[in-house]
Amino acid sequence: MDTPFTLIGYGEAGRSFAQGGAWGAGAQVFDIKPVVQACADDGVTGCASLAEALAGSGAALSLVTADQALIAAGQAASPLPPGALFLDMNSVAPQTKQQAAEVIAAAGGAYVDVAIMAPVNPARLAVPLLLSGPDAPRAEAFLRALGFTNASVVGDQIGTASTIKMLRSVMYKGIEALTAECLIASARAGVTEEVIASFGEGWAQEANYRLDRMMVHGARRAAEMAEAVKTLEALGVPALLTGGTVQRQAAIGALNVGEPPATLAEKLERLTSQ
Repeated sequence: MDTPFTLIGYGEAGRSFAQGGAWGAGAQVFDIKPVVQACADDGVTGCASLAEALAGSGAALSLVTADQALIAAGQAASPLPPGALFLDMNSVAPQTKQQAAEVIAAAGGAYVDVAIMAPVNPARLAVPLLLSGPDAPRAEAFLRALGFTNASVVGDQIGTASTIKMLRSVMYKGIEALTAECLIASARAGVTEEVIASFGEGWAQEANYRLDRMMVHGARRAAEMAEAVKTLEALGVPALLTGGTVQRQAAIGALNVGEPPATLAEKLERLTSQ
């Protein structure tokens, strides 16, 4: 791609996409955390400031944590070149994306609501993406040019893609939280094997994966689910269970266990010893 583009945030998603696309130096990267070595390893251009990363950019992919999404849009609005795409790929409520869109549009940028609908690994550029907003068709073409193979437009309104994402997360992240709650209690009661057996073959493997994700990304998931609460409440649906999901995800994330143990039994031992 002749025109450079920007990655705002270079965590798991940003790095996975850059590595999968082999984007090279045309990808200009900024992260509030030190990513100099990561950028060098991946062959992308690390920048010392957001303004530097946005200089001459035709598009920006915002890949920060949910609690930083609106802040990132506000900081990017002014240095974003006029007419450039701002692809907000963060897991936040439609209301949050609509606020961000107003900021970007006021500065002359073209905001697009993008929802990442599955884990970025191992799919990388094949991960399903939903796009909405007036400039979604242009953004879809841009993403396909970058190598994304599973992007689709779901509407011309900012917030449609993120609503689908948030309501999906109510179920998926809620199942994670319920899994953790069930198994921590089972371990303390000394009936883990019996409870797991009652769910049938394959469930233990799924549970192990769910706990792994919570132990690694609990804090990030809690921030996302706080946005899901906003989504539900705006629709007039009390977030009775999702509020608990926020708390359970946050509690496990706050343990800061580092690299999770490999087995389900080891994970439960770590979680019940806190």
